[in-house]
Amino acid sequence: MRQSLTAAAVAALIAAPALAQDQINVAGNIGVTTQSKQLERPFWTEKVPEMTGATVNFQPWNEMGLKGPEVFRLLSNGVMNVATAQLGHHAGDAPINDATDLAGLSPTLEEFEAVTRAFEPALAEFYEEELGLELLTMQSYQAQILYCRDEITGLADLEGRKVRSSGASQADFVEHFGGTGVNMSFGEVQQGLAQGVIDCAITGALSGYSAKWYEGADYLYTLPINWGSGATVANKAWWDSLPDERREMLRAELEALEAEMWAQNADETALGIACNTDGPCPLGEPGGMTQVDPSEEDVALRREAMIESVLPAFAERCGAECVETFNATIGEVAGLKIE
Repeated sequence: MRQSLTAAAVAALIAAPALAQDQINVAGNIGVTTQSKQLERPFWTEKVPEMTGATVNFQPWNEMGLKGPEVFRLLSNGVMNVATAQLGHHAGDAPINDATDLAGLSPTLEEFEAVTRAFEPALAEFYEEELGLELLTMQSYQAQILYCRDEITGLADLEGRKVRSSGASQADFVEHFGGTGVNMSFGEVQQGLAQGVIDCAITGALSGYSAKWYEGADYLYTLPINWGSGATVANKAWWDSLPDERREMLRAELEALEAEMWAQNADETALGIACNTDGPCPLGEPGGMTQVDPSEEDVALRREAMIESVLPAFAERCGAECVETFNATIGEVAGLKIE
């Protein structure tokens, strides 16, 4: 069934004229999230048609049956006009996508936003020159934290555990502590936890609640590992075909949407933790998970893992030119230098 749904969704996108200005084909981010439901979907299905008169075909990429890493490839090929996706999913194709959200890099959302802004021009240049894409906005989700089936008291307990990770740097982080990073699509995680295929999984504090991960995991370890960096990107040929006035209007409105996403995420880490544990939760019944907060030792271990394992592995994947760019942008903001 999933294969036929995927084929139908992609075929519907392909059927539309790639450069049509009165029709916009949009792949949204993960559809179960509050960000998609409350902000992204209304923006594309209500606001943009009202502003432009265009017909918008909007569907979250996970509801198309896609796993994540295909999104920007399809966008580059003109299958869709605009897409929002998680950058960690695309680090396998282009390691530079991991740069802003390396595991352990940004302990707070404020630090993550500063890092993101510092690197945004370099990423935009890469997308344009290498992928034929136009970077429109960059945003985040909540703190990316651990959901575990069995008791976890700290990072040392990751040893020997299979942990779903959504990017190479998360896997490097887990493996620093003797765990094994497992590549598994978001939609498969709840069942994977419930059946014991994986021991733990990393995602946003509220995203995991929305996907009912608490049905397969009993322990929530609240140390922020990273922030779920995302981007909204357009096929550049399509974007350049638009009249200047429409491009300017869309960019301005997307930047306003981006600001709403950052503001939403500032509140949703605490909300997600409450919803997964004992509440109160305005979104539904609390998940009843046991909350485990990090010790000062684990806060120090997070940075140690980033310095000793995450940064060197990223540098090897990304190459000398990428490292130079990282040092000149993110490195300056974060007080880091990759040798």
